[in-house]
Amino acid sequence: MTVQQPGTGASSDHATHWHGIDWARCYREIRRLQARIVKAEQGGKHGRVKALQWLLTHSFSGKALAVRRVTENKGRRTPGVDGITWSTPKSRLEAVSLLKRRGYQPRPLRRIYIPKANGTTMRPLGIPTVIS
Repeated sequence: MTVQQPGTGASSDHATHWHGIDWARCYREIRRLQARIVKAEQGGKHGRVKALQWLLTHSFSGKALAVRRVTENKGRRTPGVDGITWSTPKSRLEAVSLLKRRGYQPRPLRRIYIPKANGTTMRPLGIPTVIS
């Protein structure tokens, strides 16, 4: 039996650390896939659309950009009902590998009330978990 040395074999898109991800490349790959989905939909190729959507949701670039969007938005420090926030680069990279469709169970929203623009009444706001 031969043991494969680390660093040999097929290349991997997975970065070893969060700051090492080539974001420009990720955006290019996702934009290209989205353009292909639009073109296939306009051509009436629904099977092709489904296959391309699968590629989009299972690609490292798609998952990494989804985690980046959630962790860099205005509400990034607000935890959901599970109390989890991905605040460190290590936790963000681990989150990319956590994003799988198998076994996903949606959690209930955390309900808080915020003041309306008029300042006299409150309106409900549902906060999902970061994995959602």
